[in-house]
Amino acid sequence: MAKSTPVRRRQVPAVTRAVAILRQLGKSPEPVGVNQLARELSLVPSTCLHILRVLTEEGLVSFDSNSKRYTIDVGILPIARSAIRRNGFATLIEPQLTRLSRDFGVTAVATQLADSEHMVVVALSDASLPFRLQVDLGSRFPALISATGRCHAAFNLGGLSEAELRARFEKLSWDDPPAYDDWRQDVRGTRRDGYAIDRGCYIGGISILAVPFLNRTARMTHSIVAIGISDRIASLGIPSIVDAMQRVRDEVDDLLIGPSVDGV
Repeated sequence: MAKSTPVRRRQVPAVTRAVAILRQLGKSPEPVGVNQLARELSLVPSTCLHILRVLTEEGLVSFDSNSKRYTIDVGILPIARSAIRRNGFATLIEPQLTRLSRDFGVTAVATQLADSEHMVVVALSDASLPFRLQVDLGSRFPALISATGRCHAAFNLGGLSEAELRARFEKLSWDDPPAYDDWRQDVRGTRRDGYAIDRGCYIGGISILAVPFLNRTARMTHSIVAIGISDRIASLGIPSIVDAMQRVRDEVDDLLIGPSVDGV
């Protein structure tokens, strides 16, 4: 039998560095200067600057001539949205989100864990509502914030020490920050109950419900989120909204990877 020849992958340093720069700018909450970016990525500053100029010309990166700093630009959005629309999960859940919006008068979105520190919106409802919170496809936000953050902490961060978890929590920005001990209790309740709720902490007067999708190792990969005025959410009844969200989760889960672990 002929021995197979291993496939050799040719390195393309310029492409690798450009991708690393885009990822680093995407993670940064503020614009970044050339020297800082080069230092963070262990690049020669002149090389970093050359790549940044090309990315700026292509509309993927924006340059502020006053601060001399760079940030990710809107040119990346058509590429990201195209990838999101091809996502099987997003295709399956979009009509379900629209149904949730119409049934309960909430803004319904689906998120995906992009990395250990960020979630990204991969699908959203298109129902016409009297009140609708502005959420864009492809929006990124801290993985630990709001109701989705409680899910992330409950199912994905069990290996972190209490000190590490608290340090991440203290970096978050809220309208009405919860006390850490209260938030920690919410996280434990999320793991027990299979859903999370943020009552006006992230956005004043707004309640946010989140139901996690778990993979076969019981880690959260995606979530369904319902967002609405707190008084309306309370009048509709949190259990009824959560029950509908969990049914959607189970239906989509069955089509993608089979039932969620332990039915949670």
